[in-house]
Amino acid sequence: MIIDILLYIAAGAGVGLAIGLTGVGGGSLMTPLLILFGFPYNVAIGTDLLYASITKAGGVAVHHKQKSIEWRTVKMLALGSVPASLLTAVALSQVFTDSSDYEAILTRSLGVMLVLTASVILLNGRLKQKAVPVEASAGRNNDTIIFLVGIFLGIFVTLSSVGAGAFCAAVLMVLYPRMPALHIVGTDIAHAVPLTLVAGLGHLFWLGNVDFMLLACLLVGSLPAIHLGTRLARNIPGRILQTLIATMLLGMGVKFAVF
Repeated sequence: MIIDILLYIAAGAGVGLAIGLTGVGGGSLMTPLLILFGFPYNVAIGTDLLYASITKAGGVAVHHKQKSIEWRTVKMLALGSVPASLLTAVALSQVFTDSSDYEAILTRSLGVMLVLTASVILLNGRLKQKAVPVEASAGRNNDTIIFLVGIFLGIFVTLSSVGAGAFCAAVLMVLYPRMPALHIVGTDIAHAVPLTLVAGLGHLFWLGNVDFMLLACLLVGSLPAIHLGTRLARNIPGRILQTLIATMLLGMGVKFAVF
């Protein structure tokens, strides 16, 4: 038991360090890692969702102080994602009687979202170059797209715990090319916290998919490691690390989606 606890703390520290160094990690690294440790897909996903909401909450406070959150965009995303997340959790609880019955859905969803996330990270530079400044009249159309993106994220983040970070940031980058990079990050985090919290609570109350001992161990390891990684990031080329992580995620995503 003690060895297991130390292993989970170390896992939290490793993922926390990756998040601090590159801004990438969270669900895309933690969920596959927990599955590798032998946790069932449903428990890995449910626990990771609450882990993500807690680890990112501090970032919201920092960005709010810096005034780097576009709250209107957060609201439009949440209007789609939060109800979609709740409905997804309720649907799983009502349609299936046992977690093994919907394991295939979780597996395929995890694979798809890992591939999408990896692709977004690898194509990040090209997305910035391809983004075309939009006219002010396009704002209403963007609101509709953002709302629909929120619905997509609400469903698939609940099913996989992946996508609330890099994928959402890429959409914001394309739709709002004039938005400063810091505001994209702040807006992305501000939306990710309520989404992952609601999705995690859905897994907890309707599906029973949260392991609190595991959650505590992950947080003990990751919270200090994130701060350490953030400091080290000034001296380490994060782009190289992002590429390595994205390549690894791509391989895992194909495995989960196909096999």
